[in-house]
Amino acid sequence: MDNKKIIVVGGVAGGASAAARLRRINEHDEIIMFERGPHVSFSNCCLPYYLSGTVQRANQLILLTPEMFWERYRIDARVNSEVIRINRKQKTVTVRNTQTGEEYDESYDKLVLSPGAHPIVPDYKGMDKVPFYTVRNVEDIKRLKEAIGGNAKKVSVIGGGFIGMEVTDNLQSAGYQVTLIQHSSQVMGKAFDHDMAAVLHKVLYDNGVQVLLNETVEEVDEKAIHLKSGRVVETDVIVVCIGVYPDNELAKEAGLEIGSLGGIKVDHNYRTADPDIYAIGDAIEVYNALTHMDQRLSLAGPAQKQARAVANHIHGKSSIIRGYIGSSCVKIFDYNGATTGLTENLIHRFNLSLQYDVTYVLPQDSVGLMPTSEPLHFKLIYEVPTGKILGAQAIGKGDACKRIDVIASYIKMGGTLDDLQDAELCYAPPYDTPKDAVNLAAMVSNNALMGDFKQVRVDEVRPIFEQGGCFVDLREPHEFAKGHIKDALNIPLSEFRDRLDEFPTDRPLYIFCRSGHRSYSAICALQKLGVPDVYNVEGGFLGVCWHEYFADQTTDRSSIVTDYNFE
Repeated sequence: MDNKKIIVVGGVAGGASAAARLRRINEHDEIIMFERGPHVSFSNCCLPYYLSGTVQRANQLILLTPEMFWERYRIDARVNSEVIRINRKQKTVTVRNTQTGEEYDESYDKLVLSPGAHPIVPDYKGMDKVPFYTVRNVEDIKRLKEAIGGNAKKVSVIGGGFIGMEVTDNLQSAGYQVTLIQHSSQVMGKAFDHDMAAVLHKVLYDNGVQVLLNETVEEVDEKAIHLKSGRVVETDVIVVCIGVYPDNELAKEAGLEIGSLGGIKVDHNYRTADPDIYAIGDAIEVYNALTHMDQRLSLAGPAQKQARAVANHIHGKSSIIRGYIGSSCVKIFDYNGATTGLTENLIHRFNLSLQYDVTYVLPQDSVGLMPTSEPLHFKLIYEVPTGKILGAQAIGKGDACKRIDVIASYIKMGGTLDDLQDAELCYAPPYDTPKDAVNLAAMVSNNALMGDFKQVRVDEVRPIFEQGGCFVDLREPHEFAKGHIKDALNIPLSEFRDRLDEFPTDRPLYIFCRSGHRSYSAICALQKLGVPDVYNVEGGFLGVCWHEYFADQTTDRSSIVTDYNFE
C-alpha cells in the first residue's frame, strides 16, 4: 500500500470521520486536517441543547481537540487555519492562519473537502443594524447563550426547519417566551406533510410557543420584527434558522463542477471533477434513490458514510453506493417525530411521475393498559399498484424513531406492503403492541390497495363537512358526549346491526370512531350487509381533533367539532 499525504479541509462529522478512517486503513499516511474555526470536532447536532442546560457546559460539545487527534491518531489537526485556495496544477492548498493572517502552501497527494454549509441570512431591512444569531458551531451557540443570559425574555426564531424547531424547544423549555415565524403554511415542510405538521403545530401551541405561519419578515429593529402582514412581534433576541447553503466557494474558484442545487458535484465515489479531490458532507449533492435526482442532504449520518467511502476509495477499497432516501428525526418537547423517504410535499414539489396512495393510522404505541401508552400518529406512503414503500412519517410521545427506522430499512431493500405486513418486530406490553403501527399501516394499506374498502383522509374531513357530508360516529354515547363532529349520527358499534335502518342510503356515509379500528370493522360488515357508499375516516375522531385544533385556535374559522377530545 502506497503511503500518501492527504489533506482534509473541514472537521466535524465529515472531515474528522474521514481523517480517522484514513488512519485506520493506513498507519503511515501523512494526514493533515484544516479547520477555519477554533474547534475541529464538535457535536453540532447537540448545539441547541446547550440553550436549555441539557448540555450544561459549552466545552462538553467539543468531542476531540487537536492534541487528542495527534495523541490518538497521529493526525495533524490545525485549527484557526482556513484553506483559501486550491492550486490544482501544483497539487497544493494555500492556508491562512485566521489569527495572524500568515499564509503558506501545503502539498497533497489526495484532497478531501468537507467545508460544510453557510447559514442563510436574508437581507431584511434593518438587519445590518440589529444583532442576530445563527446556530452552526460552538462559537455561535456560546454567543446566543450569552445574548439570552441577560435581561432577555422574548426570543424570535425565524424558520421552522429542524434547527429552528430544536432551538424553539430548548429556549421555551428554558423559560423564554418564544415566537416561531414561518413563511409557509407549516413547519418542517421538507420532512413532514401538512397533515402531520398539524400535530407539531398543536404540540408547539400547547407548550406556549407563539407560532406564526404564512408570515414573512419585512423589517427588523432593536425591539421588534415587522411582518408583511402588518403584525409586529416584540423581541429581545432574533435567531435566524431558515436553512443553509453549501460552502462551495473554494471548489468553485478551483474550477470544480458545481451542481444545479449549489453543491459540489461528485461521482458515486465522492470524487469531484479532479480525480485527486473528493468532497463530502453538507457541501455536496448526492443521489436520491427514490426521486433519481440529485439532492442536498445536511445530515450527520450520511456525512459519516461518505467519509468512510472516501477513505476506502483513496486506498483502493470499493464501496457500493445505493443512494440516499433522507431519514431523520426531531425532538419537540415531549414528542418525537421521524420521517424517511418521500413525502407528498416532495412528490408534488418535484412533480414526480408516480402513482401513490397514503394511509394514516393512529394506534397506541404500547398496550393500552400500560400507564405510558400514548397515541402514535403514523403515515405510510406507497406506490400504486405495486405496493412499493415510498416513505413514512411518525409523531408521538412513544418511540416514533424505531418505527421509521424499520420503514427506512425496508425502503432501502425495495420492500413492499406485503413485506412490511410480514415484518417480525419485538413486542412486550410496555414497549409495543402485538400488531405494531408498522404492521397495522401495511395491513390497512394492502386492504385499500386491493379495494376492500374506501377511506377519506383527515385533511378531507372539513371540506366534506362544509359540503354537508353525513358522518356516523360509532363510539359509545359517553364518548360521543365528550365531543363529536357536529351533526354526526351516533350509532354505537355495539348497536349498529340492530339499527341498520337508521343509516341513510341516499348519500355517501363517512364512518368514524375514536381512532379507526371500530369504524373499519363496521365498514366491512356494512358493505356485506348491503349498505352502499361507505368511507372510513382515517385516524377517527382523535385524528380529526389533532388536525383541526391549532388552526381553530389561531384563526377565526368555525370549529367542525362540538368539543375536542384527545383521550
